[in-house]
Amino acid sequence: MAGHSKWANIKIKKGKMDALRGKAFTKLAKDIISAAKAGGGDPDNNLRLRNAISKAKAASMPADNIKRSIQRGTGEIGDVQYEEFSYEGYGPGGVAVMVDCMSDNKNRTAPEVRATFRACGGNLGENGCVSYLFDSRGLITINNTGNIDEDALMLEALEAGAEDVRVDGDSIEVFTAPADVYTVKEALEAAGYEVQDAEATMIPQTQVTVTGNDAKQMLKMLDTFEENDDIQNVYSNMDISDEDLELYS
Repeated sequence: MAGHSKWANIKIKKGKMDALRGKAFTKLAKDIISAAKAGGGDPDNNLRLRNAISKAKAASMPADNIKRSIQRGTGEIGDVQYEEFSYEGYGPGGVAVMVDCMSDNKNRTAPEVRATFRACGGNLGENGCVSYLFDSRGLITINNTGNIDEDALMLEALEAGAEDVRVDGDSIEVFTAPADVYTVKEALEAAGYEVQDAEATMIPQTQVTVTGNDAKQMLKMLDTFEENDDIQNVYSNMDISDEDLELYS
């Protein structure tokens, strides 16, 4: 087992705050639509879709909404034309920020992203300006009940195709190749482990510490991005103290 992950701790705390917002269903629906469009509407043969549906159900998304989202993705109803694209830039204090978008109108989304960077003391950069600072990996978070045999979990995870396992307080992180995250997730669930989350994500190689006003503005930037229906994921290499996180969030 490797050591403590400050990044994951921040991410989990941010996730708890994000769960309080009322924007979840729109983004969950887009995830389902995108997964169905890419791999078909049968969750038994589409791991990405199966995971998207699982997240939607966990958020109490109505079954009819899930069904319609799948049908939109497969083209059975409507003609959804979402475009997926990303932006990169810097936040206050030189924090690297990556923004993944899914929008039916890029001409609407692009100015909104640019304005958010500017309003929060950052600046939009060129593609590639910060992406080299992140690694694309799968991340599975498991609830650490205190009764888990960590060596047994590591063995189960590695046999299922994981690359690394780390303990982070009351959570355990399992890292995989991006394409393997859902397969490993299902293997761990079948073995009886309580999976909190599973996703293909971007892990920062290094972190930038922000305090005071920079921390306040950086959290404001992340909140503004995540409240935008056209923005699916936001990644940063921000490192912030628990005190500043509580004070400014």
